[in-house]
Amino acid sequence: MDGRDALRLLPAVFLLPPVIVAPSGALAVALCATAVVLVGTWRWPVRRIGLGTAVVAAAVLSLVVDALYTGTPSMALLWMPFELAGLLVVLGRAVRSVRSRRVVPVTALVVVAVLALPLRFSLHLTPPRWDTAVLGLVAVPFPIAVAIGIGVYLRGLDTRRVEAVADARVRQRLELAALLHDSVAHEVTGIVVEAQAARFVPHDEAEAREAFARVEEAALRALDSMDRAVTALRADDLPALGLADLPALVERSGVRGELADVVLGRDADEAAYAVVLEALTNVRRHAPRAGEVVVAVVGGPFVEVSVVDNGPSTGGTRASGGSGLAALRDRVEAAGGRLEAGPRGEGWRVAAVFPAR
Repeated sequence: MDGRDALRLLPAVFLLPPVIVAPSGALAVALCATAVVLVGTWRWPVRRIGLGTAVVAAAVLSLVVDALYTGTPSMALLWMPFELAGLLVVLGRAVRSVRSRRVVPVTALVVVAVLALPLRFSLHLTPPRWDTAVLGLVAVPFPIAVAIGIGVYLRGLDTRRVEAVADARVRQRLELAALLHDSVAHEVTGIVVEAQAARFVPHDEAEAREAFARVEEAALRALDSMDRAVTALRADDLPALGLADLPALVERSGVRGELADVVLGRDADEAAYAVVLEALTNVRRHAPRAGEVVVAVVGGPFVEVSVVDNGPSTGGTRASGGSGLAALRDRVEAAGGRLEAGPRGEGWRVAAVFPAR
């Protein structure tokens, strides 16, 4: 038992002295009120007993005492406020936490127990006081509605919190997938291209050493990307690459760059880098014989980021593989831009346009 459990026991503990000194005829209502308060304040489940089972037990116990109580009405009236408060707390907790398929019957049973509670006092008077019974039935619907309303509100908050956590996890998985695709897949594609070239193109020793050096560099960058992804997962924060990282990407890709100094918002900045990386990866995969590849960033009211090559495709389409241009188009549009991709002469052009910040 931790400190919070001890605090939940306090209401029931305060009721123990009156229970001990209660007359024998009032022991049933005293124990019933204490049990209901305990169910309302305790943290469930306890072993295999869940909240729904405990709520049903509390409501049934209250109804049984209503039906079988034969003590003095004054004792029933004395313990009624404690039991009523406990039943209202139980009702709110049931509405909030009981599973959807059981919440209606369980809460209905508790509502019946709350409505029947005033009758325990009025119907045991001699003669029975029907006016008092009606007054009690008229008085309890408002606190019942308050308890149900609070339970519904808290249930909605719990549902939204669960959905928010699930959405955050989905977004993180998608961001991680994008990071792996954009960084690792790009470098692995370069390794594959170098390996394929080594199989079909004869190399002298110096050229072979250069090819192996390029493969080693690409493999080290892929490992670095994997390390960044793992670090991001541990730190719950994925790293971002943007236009500031394009010069290094252009240099190690061996293509020509015409890069203007522009500023974009964070989402657009990351999407622009992803466009260039995806386009260069597709060039390696589908147009390895391209003689010229140009990466251009043009500023103005709208910033255009484009990749143009002059190599014919060796098969398939440029949109195949990885997350593809379809996923890239969604990412660009989510950042407020638009993506264009299609043939340009003998080669292919991919361009994204974003409003300047």
